[in-house]
Amino acid sequence: MARARQERAEITRQSILNGAAIAFDDCGFEGTSLSDVVRHAGVTKGALYFHFPSKQALARTLMEEQFQVSDHLPAVENPGLQTVIDLTHQMAHGLCTNVRIRAGIRLVIEFGSFTHPDPTPYDAWIDTCRACLIPAQQAGDLHPALDVSALSALLVGAFTGIQVTSHVRTRRQDLHTRVADLWSFLLPSIVPADRMDRFRPMGTPQSYGSPTD
Repeated sequence: MARARQERAEITRQSILNGAAIAFDDCGFEGTSLSDVVRHAGVTKGALYFHFPSKQALARTLMEEQFQVSDHLPAVENPGLQTVIDLTHQMAHGLCTNVRIRAGIRLVIEFGSFTHPDPTPYDAWIDTCRACLIPAQQAGDLHPALDVSALSALLVGAFTGIQVTSHVRTRRQDLHTRVADLWSFLLPSIVPADRMDRFRPMGTPQSYGSPTD
């Protein structure tokens, strides 16, 4: 009986998050009310408050979820530059197919830029990139004089701008192409010439799938 209650509670919680994601994706944080969330989720306000005490708590949960794209990193045997390329395409795939990822990224940009400036999500992305690029440089896949921390910050900033521009111009229909362009232009300046053929700017096939689909 207790397990059945827990399962029902989790189903309700996920419905609330799905409803919040739809609302935040459509209208952003300031433009969304808890009534909007309840309407999209198909639950009562009492059920919403049981799981989430505020709109801010809902937003924070969705913002944290977007980091799941890198959850598999500890299982990657030899993380490196192609891992970072694939991560950008995995994030692009999530933005194109998963409303919870779209909502989380929109909230990160809004909170990080305007509403409540918070560098934490960006710092986490940068740390993820750096954790892959340090062994890449040690393996000779990046020029030895490169500042890996600066490169990681550049990549996060570039991807953020690319996905916003793609959203505005094509509703992200060209996002994978634009991400591949980023890597096609960038790789010759950061990778030794004799290592260039190791890397795929369009990402490896598995980078186009996501466990959150």
